[in-house]
Amino acid sequence: MSDRDTYKYRFKRGGRVVRSGITNNLERRQNELQRQHRGGMIEQVGNRTTREAARNWEDNQPKGTPPGGKPKK
Repeated sequence: MSDRDTYKYRFKRGGRVVRSGITNNLERRQNELQRQHRGGMIEQVGNRTTREAARNWEDNQPKGTPPGGKPKK
């Protein structure tokens, strides 16, 4: 059985999702993202999961919206 050691997260700033991703350390990742984006908070999505399941989830997240454009897929 695989270890459930990976968190899925959304990083929000001002109520807007800035980034979604996976990590094995939410506190460290929040500190990194707060420095990059000057504030914001991580919201854990679901429970800890396997790395493989987390990567599948991450691959299906929106990839961002370019200025004046439609979200990338």
